[in-house]
Formats: sequence, C-alpha cells, structure tokens
Amino acid sequence: MNILVFGATGPTGRQLIKQALTRGHRVTAFARRPEALLDQRLHVVTGDVLRDEAKIDEAMHGQDAVVSALGRRASFSSDRLISRAMKSIAAAMQRAGVRRIVLMSAFGVGESARDAPLVPRIMYCVLLRDIFADKLAAEEQLRSTGLDWMIVYPVLLTDGPLTGRYRVGERLELHGLPKISRADVAHFMLGEIEKPAWVRKVAVISY
Repeated sequence: MNILVFGATGPTGRQLIKQALTRGHRVTAFARRPEALLDQRLHVVTGDVLRDEAKIDEAMHGQDAVVSALGRRASFSSDRLISRAMKSIAAAMQRAGVRRIVLMSAFGVGESARDAPLVPRIMYCVLLRDIFADKLAAEEQLRSTGLDWMIVYPVLLTDGPLTGRYRVGERLELHGLPKISRADVAHFMLGEIEKPAWVRKVAVISY
C-alpha cells in the first residue's frame, strides 16, 4: 500500500515509518526537516503542514491511506497545531480522493477522560487542557468530513519495545498510570490501515 505519514520525524512517526517499510509498504513522509529522515526506501516531501497546501497535495497524490502522529512533543501549548493541520490534511484527501486516515489522538481527550484513573485525570485537567482541546477540535473536524477515519487513544507513551501484546477497546478498565509503547501504537495503527476494523470509531490502547 501507499501510505502518507504526517508527524514523521516524531518518535511515534519514526516507528510508523520503520514498521511500515518492514511490512513492505511504500511510505511517503511529509516533514519540515527531511534531513532527519535518512532511510533510502522512504519518499520524503518537504513542507510545513500549516502553510504548504500545494506540497500537501503533492504528497497526497497516489496514496491509499494517511496516518497522522502529529504532536507538540514536550510543549503544553497547542498553538492549535493539530486542528489547523487536520483542516489542511482532510481537504487534501478529499481533493485527491484518498478516504482512509488513522489519527493518533490521546487517552483523556473528550469523553475518554471519564475513564482515567485519578492521577492522569488530574494531569489532563491541569497540564494538558490546551493540548487536549486542540486534539478534540481536530477530531471533530475529521468526523465532519465523511472520510473513513479511525482515531487512536493511546495512554501514556513510552519508548519501550514492540510486543504486539496490548489491549484495545472503546473503553478499557485502567488503573494507576497506564502505559503503552510507541512501537505498539504504531503496530496497531498500521494494522488498521491494512485490515480496517475500527472505521469511524475511537479505540483506546493500553497494556
């Protein structure tokens, strides 16, 4: 399959690229810093997802699916990155006739906060309020498009190994400070591209 990755230079984006190439997919990465992506098997389109509409259209041409791992990394300020980017990405998908997108959001966004254990719930309300509001706005935009979207809600992300052993559900019973490796999140997202089972649904993923 031809897969376009946004957020390609981030830690989850790198896992998506590595695993997608290993699984035999043709991968295009959209990135502001192409020098951060050195795999010769990878096609890179250089651009800013907030400004370069023509470059997004170029990258979208001929794709079968899109995966997004865009994020603000260590920042607690959203700058409305995800919602602004999703507007451009969804419009480019519609112009190109690409229907399938898997978006990495976060556990704690929207109604999922009700299922969070006490400690992470406090963190979501205090530290991540702006980040999560932006993610929710992006999700609402995506839901309104009519595209074949799927939204992934990972719990606290780690740099742990790929295990292939994790729980997925619309709601999960969680305790303490639940975690999931970026490698396993990427594994699940790519599985959804290959054999969709959660079309127009939200999936929480955790150990």
